[in-house]
Amino acid sequence: MSIEFLRRLQLFKELKDADLAELYKSAEELAYAPGQIIMEEGSPPDALYVILDGDVEILKQSGGQNVSIAVRRAGEVLGELSLLAQTPRTASVRALVPSQILKISAQSFKHLLACSPSAPLAMMHTIMERLRNTESMLHQSEKMASLGTMAAGLAHELNNPAAAAKRSVTQLQQTLRAYADAASALGAVALDARQTETIAALRAAMDDRAQSPAQLDPLTRSDRESEMQEWLEERGVERAWDIAPTLVTFGWKLKDVEGFSEIFVAQLPIVLDWLAHGCAANALLNEVALSAERISEIVKAVKSYSYLDQAPIQNIDLHEGIENTLVILRHKLKNGITVTRQYAPALPRIEAYGSELNQVWTNLIDNAVDAMQSKGELALSTRLNEGNIVVEICDNGPGIPPEIQARVFEPFFTTKAPGVGTGLGLNITYNIIQKHHGKVELESQPGKTCFRVSLPLKLNARDK
Repeated sequence: MSIEFLRRLQLFKELKDADLAELYKSAEELAYAPGQIIMEEGSPPDALYVILDGDVEILKQSGGQNVSIAVRRAGEVLGELSLLAQTPRTASVRALVPSQILKISAQSFKHLLACSPSAPLAMMHTIMERLRNTESMLHQSEKMASLGTMAAGLAHELNNPAAAAKRSVTQLQQTLRAYADAASALGAVALDARQTETIAALRAAMDDRAQSPAQLDPLTRSDRESEMQEWLEERGVERAWDIAPTLVTFGWKLKDVEGFSEIFVAQLPIVLDWLAHGCAANALLNEVALSAERISEIVKAVKSYSYLDQAPIQNIDLHEGIENTLVILRHKLKNGITVTRQYAPALPRIEAYGSELNQVWTNLIDNAVDAMQSKGELALSTRLNEGNIVVEICDNGPGIPPEIQARVFEPFFTTKAPGVGTGLGLNITYNIIQKHHGKVELESQPGKTCFRVSLPLKLNARDK
C-alpha cells in the first residue's frame, strides 16, 4: 500500500521498482498524535519526511512566537531544503491530526536523487514553491509584527499626555473653585483706583508667568520658599506654607511681593490668596493645552507616516518622513539614545512611495537602536549628490563583523537570537529601495555602522 502510494508521487515516479522497494525497506514509518512535534526548528537535517496520511502544520519563530506559515497534507515532503543545504531546520513541524509519516534517511535520499532522473527536477520545483510561500507569509508576519511594535509604542506615547491631561483636569476642578472663592472675596473688598490698576497688572502678569514657570535649582527654590513663607507669616497671612511655594514656582520674588504689599495693606492676604490660586489655575490650563497639543502632534505624525487617504506615490519631504519615524519610535529612543541631525538645507522633495520609504527609515533606525542596546548616539544626515538624495543612518554600536556584512540584505539572514527577528527587515528595506531605483550601502567597523541610502529625485514613468 505505501509503495503504491509513493509510486504516485512525482518525486518517486521514475524510480525503478527495485530501487523504490529498497528505499521503502530502509525507511521508517512513524505515527504522530495531534500536537506532537515531528521536526524542531534549529535541529540538524537528519532525514526527508513524506506524509503518508494526515495533516501537519509548519511553524516559524517570528517576533518571539510561533507563526503558522503552511499546512502540508498526504503526498507532500518535508525537510528537503535543510537536507540539501546541510543547514539546521528553518521551521518546526507538528501534527494537526493523527498522521503517518515516512522517514527517509539522508543516505537513502541521496541515492534517490542519483537514481531517478525526475527526482531532482521535482525536488527543485517543490523547493521554489516552498520558498515563495514561506517568504510571502513571513513578509506579512513582519509587517504585522512591525505594526504591533508601532502600536505598543504609540499607546505608550499617547498614554503619557492623556494621563497628564486627566491629572491636570482633576486638579483644575478644585483649583478653579478655590480661585472663584478668592476672586469673590477680592471683589467684596473696596479698592481705590491705584489698587484696581495694580490688580489688573497682576492678572496680566499671572497669565504670562503661568506660561513659563521659573526654572530653579532645588537649593535656590528652598531658600526662596523659606524666605517668602517667613515674611508672609510675619504679616499674618493664612496658608503661608501653601502660598509661598506657589508664588516662587511662578517666578514671584520677595521684592515683588514687598512692592505691591505697600499698595495693599489690609487687603494683602486676600490679594495673595487670589494671586496664588490664579497662577495655579492658569498653569493647569496650560498643562492641559500642552497635553492636547502633544496628542495632536503624535496623531499628525502617524497620519503622515502612513500617508493615509493619499495616493501611493507622492512628492515627499524626506526630512518630514524621518522626523515622523522618530516620533513613532520615540519610546525606544528616549531612555538613552542621543539623536544628532545634519540635514541639508533646502533639500528638494522626491517622488516616492511615501509609506514604504518610512518603513525603510523604521527598519534602519530600529536596527541601530537594537545594536546599541538602547544606549548610544544615532546620527542622521542628508545631502544632495549628483541628482540623488543621500540619507545616512549611523550608530556607534559594536559594528557588524566583516565576514557577514555581505549577507545582511539576504532574506531570512539575522544575527539576532532565534525567534527575535525574522531576518526580513533589511531584505524588505533593500527591495523597497530597489523599487525606487536607488541603492543602499553598508559601512561598518567597531564603534560605527552606517547605512547609506541613495534615492533619485524622480521615479521612472513606467513605475507610475
